[in-house]
Amino acid sequence: MLMRSTGLGKTELKGKITGLVRLGDYLILQVETTEPVKWKLRVGICRPDIWQVMKGILRWKNFKLLLNKHWGTVPPHPGEF
Repeated sequence: MLMRSTGLGKTELKGKITGLVRLGDYLILQVETTEPVKWKLRVGICRPDIWQVMKGILRWKNFKLLLNKHWGTVPPHPGEF
């Protein structure tokens, strides 16, 4: 997983999702960054956010990514995102 923040300038963070837990009316996405720093990030996702993510995933061009048979390979860097 690659992450960028406008607050960090052009710094790119690498990390992985370590958990997804329900806390009340929120899903808490837990992410650990590995480079260039080791942080534990948590993102609280509520119902409208969940629908927004689901609608985005179910668009055909994004859904095709889920059908890809190359799950174990790391794709090339997307460039500026």
